[in-house]
Amino acid sequence: MITRYAFYISDSTGITSETLGNALLPLFKETTFRKVHLPYTDSMEKAEVAVEQINQAHEASGLKPLIFDTIMNPDIRDKIASSNGFLMDIIGTFLPALEKELGAVSSYKVGQSHDNPAEDRALRRMNAVNYALDNDDGAKTKYYKDADVILVGVSRSAKTPTCLYIAMQFGIFAANYPLTEEDLNKGTLPKSLLPYKNKLFALTIAPKRLSCIRQERRADSRYASLKQCEWETKEAEFLYRKWGIPMINTTSISVEEITTHIIVSKNLQRRV
Repeated sequence: MITRYAFYISDSTGITSETLGNALLPLFKETTFRKVHLPYTDSMEKAEVAVEQINQAHEASGLKPLIFDTIMNPDIRDKIASSNGFLMDIIGTFLPALEKELGAVSSYKVGQSHDNPAEDRALRRMNAVNYALDNDDGAKTKYYKDADVILVGVSRSAKTPTCLYIAMQFGIFAANYPLTEEDLNKGTLPKSLLPYKNKLFALTIAPKRLSCIRQERRADSRYASLKQCEWETKEAEFLYRKWGIPMINTTSISVEEITTHIIVSKNLQRRV
């Protein structure tokens, strides 16, 4: 299998360049990618350092590193382009065409697509992340009234990372509740969830995969046994169907895909 370097370079957080790379690179199954993140490359000095790293990666691998960049400053973009890499210049490629179509000149302002203070985007994102952390694993069910969505699922079915991703990328208030063995034995929704049934979205997972994940946490335990995982997922899925809770299997899909299904299913709107 071929290994290639992939650089994500931005004069801001790098979220946009990373999003594009994460959408494209998984399509190439025969290649593995060694990813290097270089956010806040906002000066010629930092650009020179980035070029040096790219050239070193080229020399070490013998293959051109892939570069996903969202640099606004044209001089810094030109500097990055002088490296021994294959450049995918998102701003330089699409911005001129968009300016032509709109008949207007863009501001070329660094960070324009992220955290606009005028719209309190940074504050919205931080509030959503804090909410996700405070309401993780059913910690504070009394605050579920403030949730946009409440993820339910057995332990280690990807509830926490999904909530944090939703909060960070969309500014959406996401809580989660872990269905315990006691909950599943009762065969009904926990009382704390009943008033918020319309906010629920369920995550399930293949028992074998769940067992492997749990083995890393509690090796050779009943909690991690395949038999226990099979029983929990079976009972949980029965509960979801009984209460008409929308559900997705997280076994072999990314957190981005999980989030998209949740956003569409619950008709949630981005806030950041």
